[in-house]
Amino acid sequence: MIAHSHRTSVVVVFFSVAIPLLSFSLLRNSPPRASPTAAPNLNSSSPGVDLKNNYIVRFTEYKIAGEHREYLQSRLRSPGWGWIERRNPAARFPTDFALVWIEESAREGVVRELERLGMVKDVNVDASYRRGLLREGKRRRARVGAFVDGKKRPGKIFTAMSFSEGEGESLSWKRELLADRSQVTSLFGADALWAKGFTGSKVKMAVFDTGIRDKHPHFRNIKERTNWTNEDTLNDNLGHGTFVAGVVAGVDAECLGFAPDTEIYAFRVFTDAQVSYTSWFLDAFNYAIATNIDVLNLSIGGPDYLDLPFVEKVWEITANNIIMVSAIGNDGPLYGTLNNPADQSDVIGVGGIDYSDHIASFSSRGMSTWELPHGYGRVKPDVVAYGRDIMGSKISTGCKSLSGTSVASPVVAGMVCLLVSVIPENNRKHILNPASMKQALVEGAAKLSGPNMYEQGAGRVDLLASYEILKSYQPRASIFPSVLDYTDCPYSWPFCRQPLYAGAMPVIFNTTILNGMGVVGYVESQPTWHPSDEEGNLLSIHFTYSEVIWPWTGYLALHMQIKEEGAQFSGDIEGNVTFRVYSPPAQGEKDRRISTCVLQLKLKVVPTPPRSKRILWDQFHNIKYPPGYIPRDSLDVRNDILDWHGDHLHTNFHIMFNMLRDADYYVETLGSPLTCFDAHQYGTLLLVDLEDEYFQEEIDKLRDDVINTGLGLVVFSEWYNVDTMVKMRFFDDNTRSWWTPVTGGSNVPALNDLLAPFGIAFGDKILNGDFTINGEQSRYASGTDIVRFPGGGYVHSFPFFDSSESGATQNVLRASDMSMADSPILGLIEAGEGRIAVYGDSNCLDSSHMVTNCYWLLRKILDFTGGNIKDPVLFANSAKQDSPLYVDDNQLPSRRTDVNFSAYSAVMGKELICGSDSRFEIWGTKGYNLQVRGRNRRLPGYPVIDLGRGLNSSNRMFDSRRPKLNVKSKSDSLGNKYLGLLYGDELEMPVLAASHWIVPSLIAVTGLLLFLSFWRIRQKRRRRRKSSGSGRFSNP
Repeated sequence: MIAHSHRTSVVVVFFSVAIPLLSFSLLRNSPPRASPTAAPNLNSSSPGVDLKNNYIVRFTEYKIAGEHREYLQSRLRSPGWGWIERRNPAARFPTDFALVWIEESAREGVVRELERLGMVKDVNVDASYRRGLLREGKRRRARVGAFVDGKKRPGKIFTAMSFSEGEGESLSWKRELLADRSQVTSLFGADALWAKGFTGSKVKMAVFDTGIRDKHPHFRNIKERTNWTNEDTLNDNLGHGTFVAGVVAGVDAECLGFAPDTEIYAFRVFTDAQVSYTSWFLDAFNYAIATNIDVLNLSIGGPDYLDLPFVEKVWEITANNIIMVSAIGNDGPLYGTLNNPADQSDVIGVGGIDYSDHIASFSSRGMSTWELPHGYGRVKPDVVAYGRDIMGSKISTGCKSLSGTSVASPVVAGMVCLLVSVIPENNRKHILNPASMKQALVEGAAKLSGPNMYEQGAGRVDLLASYEILKSYQPRASIFPSVLDYTDCPYSWPFCRQPLYAGAMPVIFNTTILNGMGVVGYVESQPTWHPSDEEGNLLSIHFTYSEVIWPWTGYLALHMQIKEEGAQFSGDIEGNVTFRVYSPPAQGEKDRRISTCVLQLKLKVVPTPPRSKRILWDQFHNIKYPPGYIPRDSLDVRNDILDWHGDHLHTNFHIMFNMLRDADYYVETLGSPLTCFDAHQYGTLLLVDLEDEYFQEEIDKLRDDVINTGLGLVVFSEWYNVDTMVKMRFFDDNTRSWWTPVTGGSNVPALNDLLAPFGIAFGDKILNGDFTINGEQSRYASGTDIVRFPGGGYVHSFPFFDSSESGATQNVLRASDMSMADSPILGLIEAGEGRIAVYGDSNCLDSSHMVTNCYWLLRKILDFTGGNIKDPVLFANSAKQDSPLYVDDNQLPSRRTDVNFSAYSAVMGKELICGSDSRFEIWGTKGYNLQVRGRNRRLPGYPVIDLGRGLNSSNRMFDSRRPKLNVKSKSDSLGNKYLGLLYGDELEMPVLAASHWIVPSLIAVTGLLLFLSFWRIRQKRRRRRKSSGSGRFSNP
């Protein structure tokens, strides 16, 4: 327990590339196969800032540190590096990583040589975590994140961490706060379990935080205190670690913990300056594994789920049967703000509620954003618990109250310790694991009446209900959520807000498989849809799911479509999806463990809506953080510079989605290129705040869709100014690298390419100000201007400040020399059979940093593009543009040449493919366009789609971000074989897109040709016989 120092300086690379999960000798349960691929580095390093930087070198197996050192020293020929000793309690155990310093001048050569070594897994920055802890004596403290007043704080990028009061609300240390309220332990019924003799005895609880002071009077059983920082102390000088431990195991009558006899292991992983490094966490995690910790609470989090050394070590923690509980984050009420590691399926992610069972305003909301933009997120948090005005222990003595999800997290962690003690010690490892504990919590939780599933998860934890489940628990697999009910609103939002109908994009529902039978599991049989009546046959489901369920958890995604014959059906479809999961035999068992999982569906179906009411939302061309520095859309926002909320209809655009549904619009999501939808089905294609490039095929198809097919096109752009982007770059002292925006608020040069066929282009101004249309006042927040627009259209201009000229970067500064000038921001025009509307700002639709909304304007625009309804104000004669707006090409915004954009793009350097979020009939093809050679040929590695198959087809996936499609049906049909001929790998000719009539038509035509051929041959033979017969009679 003696502290040590490792002098850790910050480093150069942000995170690694393509890291496979390999077997570790120390692991009791290792990953069975490769991990997902990471993204490339963010930016290049800045030379000359520091001579030496620290790196984590990860190995493929565990060995004593000295052996790793000898291995590196004997094989590295490059100079300019050195070994860093880590003198901490983990030093006496084998380790899977080393900490080394590398001189900046030698970085490239040393890292390259390290990565070529056979036993080296990868090389990563020793990233730091930093959070603003609440100090005792402070009456008020605002939320603290990575960026304060426009400046980046030292350390790793993180959100406002999960221990502070939401939205800067005051924190009171007064004891009388809860004088009229029961203890939180009593509210959950902990005293009933205490009365039965369950108090957390012989449960090893690790608190990863700021430490705890020795002989604290509030704790019976502080088993061990360890220090993993570079400060020479074991004590908690900030109070947060003590508070968290008190909620779990405190014995003071005024602030009782849930499991007073739990053994507390205090891991001091944060300094007094609230800084921690990845290497400290890795060592501490390894020590937790080696010392057989049972439960671990982690009240930190951030948006970077691609910090793979940290994320993979969390997987390893849970794979070794340590139950991890973590706070979901304090970034509410915004959606898409889940913090890592609580967003991982193997971790119990906890949200916060108040004593009225309302979701706390500070509690982060789902869905998970790992899967975006090309899939759909999972339900998180897992559960919620009281997290406002909770009493806990002070640093030395006495109690205080705090609020936040890091308060809710130890509430659940304390319950988990109490529940672990319910199981006899000799049977715990047989029964309890991260999956079985989560099963007990989510199945026992009480669903709250107001919040939806992405706010509350399974609901408020119910300690006694979970106790009853665990008392008779037998290892099994299950699915969460286990029910999708379109009639259960608002819990089933957003699904219950929009019914299914024929011709729509697949609706994706992403569930989590919980496998309490073993750390590794497999889906034995393909999931099967069992409709409860004949109408259920109108539903077609494809399944994507984990090829390997590890550690303890996997996923099952349902891709649901209504068949064309259901175009006029109205009613409910009910039934079950079932599949079997198996795990290898447990120790002492001979037979493998098998369990059947059931997912209940109750879906609402309506007749296909009219085209004018159908909107298609482009998700494919969205890029977010991580992996790239994608800047915020409003430059007025100084404390949240990253665009990390997902930009999805059901995350930061969820209010807009609800508004469109209230207006009787039907909104579908496209996660594939623009060639992957049939424009005849939609009134409007909606492009909002997009950052990616476009395939040339997309540009060509969109032009045809608008002009010839009558598709409406609506574009909400954002600022883009290269000079401003350059000024927004900053040097990150953590990664020792310069961070530069990959693009602006949106990718205006790419949008201009897309709009070029229509004579429309945006400029590079950054406009700010208020304006009014028809009595509706709106804020234009860091939007751009329109610089090209055809004559005959309608253009609206207003006076704004242009901050691009002032050099404003971190915020919009209205300098004394800034003047307002009219700038065009809204344009509407008819283009052939279609209609187009463009607007230069999306902040009025995005709930993240919205000042005023412009939903009224969006509705009027959609009335025009979808139904050709022209609002008299928007189409006033005064707005008509008799002559075109035009600037030369050299005056249009240009792309940056100093950024490797292909590292973040789904377009540049990639192949155009329709993914599993497009219509079933075009999965693995290039889409609907008929004019491009080979457009619909089947590509190597992609399946032939059987259009005539039955309901139950499936598609296995291990990595949801990089689908490995393997579509299967009950049997290969004749149609499948014919499509294999049509879409052969080498076909290079114009072909029609796959449709439901092509196979029977080809069969019919082929049959007719064969019949005519046989008929003609038969007629010729008859004529020959007749001629031959006449000759014989005349010449005997």
